[in-house]
Amino acid sequence: MTQVLFHLAFPVKDIPSTKKFYIDGLGCLAGRENDRCLILSLYGHQLVAHVVEELPPPQQGIYPRHFGVVFQAERNWLALLERVHEKRLPFYVRPKVRFPDTPLEHRTFFLADPSNNLLEFKYYRFESAIFGETALTQVGDMAPEQLPAQKS
Repeated sequence: MTQVLFHLAFPVKDIPSTKKFYIDGLGCLAGRENDRCLILSLYGHQLVAHVVEELPPPQQGIYPRHFGVVFQAERNWLALLERVHEKRLPFYVRPKVRFPDTPLEHRTFFLADPSNNLLEFKYYRFESAIFGETALTQVGDMAPEQLPAQKS
């Protein structure tokens, strides 16, 4: 089977601060770039940072928009956490365990890049929680009735 890569394009205020955060901070690999765009490899997935004239307003909290990585090995999550500490990247949400002692238990933390894009990094104790455990309704830090309302 051919490997499939995830692609995400997102807005940034400038290339230098984006490189400092993603390459120097998180350890992403740099791809092509110009003064308006930077391609990054985040654990083998393609991120494309596009400079915009006006950034979207910062969110009030982690919902509804963020992106990140789900680690399948706890040691890899811990290695990134150690790097974040070493590089002194500020936490948007400090590391914590969600849903302890349940089938949904996972470790998580959030960072905000210099353009206020939110990134989540997590590791599930039980792999079945990544796409399974569908009888359970908990997602993130909010109960389903607390999630932002969908427009019809």
